[in-house]
Amino acid sequence: MIKTGDKYQHKTRYTQEDVIGFAKVSGDCNPIHLDPEFAAKTPFARPIVHGFLSASVFSKVFGMLFPGNGTIYLSQEMKFLAPVFTDRDYTAVFEVTEVNREKHKGIIKCSLVDDLTGKECISGTAVLKNNEQFV
Repeated sequence: MIKTGDKYQHKTRYTQEDVIGFAKVSGDCNPIHLDPEFAAKTPFARPIVHGFLSASVFSKVFGMLFPGNGTIYLSQEMKFLAPVFTDRDYTAVFEVTEVNREKHKGIIKCSLVDDLTGKECISGTAVLKNNEQFV
């Protein structure tokens, strides 16, 4: 059973192969993600991971780990605060801020933090339903 105040963390890393695969699946082939020469001329100086690819760790954690099986992802609010780069370690951080036991819903603050700099790259809040965990 998950309750208000519960916390969870998950380490993650993205590769350029992940970025290329996401570009193919999503159709977002913006050169900021795929072309080092183009990206070198941007404020980031190198290719960045797609925002939604970097945020996909939230879906993985919610669906498979915390709360896990049976979770229905109802909504997600996100702010992209800093770039995410390939071949770098990140930690997805979660904290349950509210649980509605009658409706089996939870509100979870989620963020993606760059392990090298400590900078928060994504900040957001998710609303989830899980009949077994939010009871």
